[in-house]
Amino acid sequence: MKLVQAQKIDSVADYALIDQAIPTPGAAEVLIKVHSCGMGYVDALVALGRYQVKPPVPFTPGQEIGGVVEAIGSDVTHVTVGDRVMASSFGGGVAEYVAVPSLTVHKIPDAMSYAQAAGFNINYITAMHALKDRASLQSGERLLVMGAAGGVGTAAVQVGKLLGAEVIATGSTPEKRAFAQENGASHSLDSNPEGWRDRLKAISDGKKLDVVLDPVCGPLLELAFRSQGWGGRYLVIGFTGGPIPKLPVNLPLMKGASLVGVDVRQFFMYEPKRAHAHLTQLLSWVGDGSLTPTVGRRFALDDFAEAMTFAMSGKGHGKTIIDIVSS
Repeated sequence: MKLVQAQKIDSVADYALIDQAIPTPGAAEVLIKVHSCGMGYVDALVALGRYQVKPPVPFTPGQEIGGVVEAIGSDVTHVTVGDRVMASSFGGGVAEYVAVPSLTVHKIPDAMSYAQAAGFNINYITAMHALKDRASLQSGERLLVMGAAGGVGTAAVQVGKLLGAEVIATGSTPEKRAFAQENGASHSLDSNPEGWRDRLKAISDGKKLDVVLDPVCGPLLELAFRSQGWGGRYLVIGFTGGPIPKLPVNLPLMKGASLVGVDVRQFFMYEPKRAHAHLTQLLSWVGDGSLTPTVGRRFALDDFAEAMTFAMSGKGHGKTIIDIVSS
């Protein structure tokens, strides 16, 4: 089989497309023929050794896949050969076949494509966990989503709307703002700090924010925090905006507000039952047509290096996808 692999992980140039034997699944593993693999910003960070958890080498990138069950281990009972599934692991996805722990494998609805499956698990469960568990978002509340055209941002816009929130989206370009509104945002505004709070007040009739979901944590962080009302909840998802900003700690006190961390990797680890319940709900929404997962720019396997570079650029809408099997 073909797979992408690196012996050291300093740059995209360290990766190459190589041949290797198809793995045999262990007793509690599932062998999947990969059709599509997600390549988001965090996936690229991991692949380049810039994430807080560094992978072992040799390393094959890609944490989320959509594909077909090729073989199962002796202890696996919930899927069978031929099932259409999504799965996840800490690397290994940019390959024609991958063996993954059976607990990460889930059947997908007929309405879901392999490309949609490959960008679903992490982004949409992040949004669901953040909004339901960490923010206790209520119907009718006002939600601001930063970086709303990115993978997590798009998921948050869609999930927030399904939970009954009024969603305001930020985006750095008119195209990104239009994309966010196509996916359910009621309003959108730019990410230029100068005069930003005035523009926010203009589109929200001066009403305060209840929840902010922020995968960027860039120059707008303090401005957005100050725009929350009493009891606001500010969700810290990541730091795609560059250097980690500082926030005066008197602001949470003055507003009775919370600064809340969201780490989906540890959520999967410490609360697997809740994570599974969220996934079940999300897939139910996909199945009944309430939720249509977005697919970002798509690349062929041979163009994996371009896909990784693009995922790091911040230029895309939704999650970048590498198609292992041409659609």
